[in-house]
Amino acid sequence: MSKRTSASSNGGPSKADAGSEPSYNKQKDLLASTTGHFSLLRALHMADYITELNGACGILSVFSSLRYCLGDPSDKSNLYLALAFLPFGLFFDFMDGRVARWRKKSSMMGQELDSLADLISFGLAPACVAFSIGLRTSLDHACLTVFVLCGLTRLARFNVTAANIPKDASGKASYFEGTPIPTTLGLDAIMAYWVSQDRILGAVPGGVWFAGSALEVHPVAFLFVIHGCLMCSKSLHVPKP
Repeated sequence: MSKRTSASSNGGPSKADAGSEPSYNKQKDLLASTTGHFSLLRALHMADYITELNGACGILSVFSSLRYCLGDPSDKSNLYLALAFLPFGLFFDFMDGRVARWRKKSSMMGQELDSLADLISFGLAPACVAFSIGLRTSLDHACLTVFVLCGLTRLARFNVTAANIPKDASGKASYFEGTPIPTTLGLDAIMAYWVSQDRILGAVPGGVWFAGSALEVHPVAFLFVIHGCLMCSKSLHVPKP
């Protein structure tokens, strides 16, 4: 979840951002520049590159899930690899905010990058793992789609409302509205356990409801829908550590 907001709770610049204003203006100038080479790369801060590593972990997880689907179902190495990339995504998601506050360099671009990387690593990638282990019916796809869209909506809401959430002296928000999207690692841990117990494909826990009909669905797919609803909750406030 993005911790790199650039406004305080009253809509003005926060204490941490006051020192980063010159670098923020430099980034805007570089992004708006029509001359010079690699201006986009030069505009990125150190924290932004760490955020890119978060996104890379999610992308590599997706590719690993695809490799499993194309390979021998009995060889689960790509499944384990797909799951292993996601905790590393969380590590980089944690570090980018730390580095941004340490260097006092935050920006709207960094905030948007953070949300997009989170959507890949904690939304799309877990859905791809779920598909790979056997959630492949039409209703399974609908449940996984709702899950990813809930993550997308939750991140967009955060970017819009972050300035209105109460903050401490360092500019850090005091709570999350709804469960933060990295909590999908809990679902990843459950899926990792199923993989280790060989409860995948035709042996997914809970079996299949309405087999052979248009309503065929694995009941465990509803875990993703429930988690998506928790992410989008407005009344659920999760204190920040």
